[in-house]
Formats: sequence, structure tokens, C-alpha cells
Amino acid sequence: MSDTNETPRQDVYSRITNQIIEALEQGVKPWTQPWSAAHAAGHVSRPLRHNGKPYAGINVLTLWASAMTGHYAAPIWMTFKQAIELGGRVRKGEKGSPVVYADTLRRTETDEATGGEAEHFIPFLKAYTVFNVEQVDDLPAHYYARAENVRNPDERIAHAEAFFAATRADIRHGGDCAYYSPALDFIQMPAFEAFRDAQAYYATIAHEVGFTASVLPVAAQAGRA
Repeated sequence: MSDTNETPRQDVYSRITNQIIEALEQGVKPWTQPWSAAHAAGHVSRPLRHNGKPYAGINVLTLWASAMTGHYAAPIWMTFKQAIELGGRVRKGEKGSPVVYADTLRRTETDEATGGEAEHFIPFLKAYTVFNVEQVDDLPAHYYARAENVRNPDERIAHAEAFFAATRADIRHGGDCAYYSPALDFIQMPAFEAFRDAQAYYATIAHEVGFTASVLPVAAQAGRA
């Protein structure tokens, strides 16, 4: 009986773990994104359900990871059925993201020796699939609304700019993701104005520059000088 109960739970844990590992292998840290994704929901700290309620627990990490690997600016997620109920349709070929729901099952058993009844509460974990609203067409307009640009209140730091310029790294700006491309040897960054402050901007660049030092051969780095 225990094997039957554990197998589905282990399968759920495996799916969630694999989701996070896959994101890490692509260079994504799903628990940090110090810049604005510029959606009408504002500076959202957690992914949201279709009704605006935030997800919690491990679902926050997995949906952050899915949003970053899928380049989704919107923080809102929904099931296939919820999309239909809202008049939308998930685009053909779109891959959903796993989330989990934890609850307990109450079971009453009779003690054969005493004849008395005892209640047992059995925890269980159920997985289901959700889609980001950017994977769904024909939803009400507010699900796709973009926010006005939120500007970083800080000014650029001159000595930090000089330091990163001296690395001769090819730093490009645009989009909602920060990453280093080993194949093309460039760093992609969101705009300076999108970060919450100057410190977050330069910390992110420093992180990506670290990849260039670890990935590029010494001879290739010498060629930048």
C-alpha cells in the first residue's frame, strides 16, 4: 500500500526537481530576477493565478524558472480549462509548466481489537499543468497589458562602467533576460533602467562576466586585449 502512495508523490517531486535542474543547466537562477519584467501587474514578487492570487512554495521557483526560460514578461498562469472558461485558447504546441497542490485525506478506520474508530490524516501531493498567459490567445485584454516603464532611480556608476569596459566584453542591452552566449561570446542584459537599482545592474553584469572568464579559452580572452 505504501509503494502505491509513494510512487505518484515521488513522480511529482521528480518533475519539479527536473524543472529546476533544467533551468539551472541553462544558466537561469529561478529565485532571482532583480529587474522589472514590465507587466501591468507591477513589481510582482510571486507568480499569480488567473484570479490574481499568488502561488506559494515550490511553485514559485518552478514558475519563475519557466518564465525566464520561456522569456515571459507576464506573471500570470492558468490551466487549460481556465483559459477556455475565459474565452482563450492555448496555442498548439505550447508546453505547460508543472505546479503542485498539497492537501490531506481524512480516513476513518475501525480498530479490530477494540471496535473503536480512529481518524487518520494522510498527506498527498497532486500535480497539474499551467500555462503562462503569453502562451494563450484571445484572453481579455488586461491579461496582456504592459506597464509603463519603471525607471531605475539611480545614475550609472562611472568607475563600474570603466571596470566592465576594460574587460572588453561585448555587452548588449534589450529584452527581459540576462545571459552569456558562449557560442557568440556576448553578454545580453536588460536595460539599465529596468533594474531596481544600480547595484543590482552591476551585480548582474559581474555575474555574467564571470561566465566569460570560465568558458572562454585563455587565448581567446587574450585576443580581446
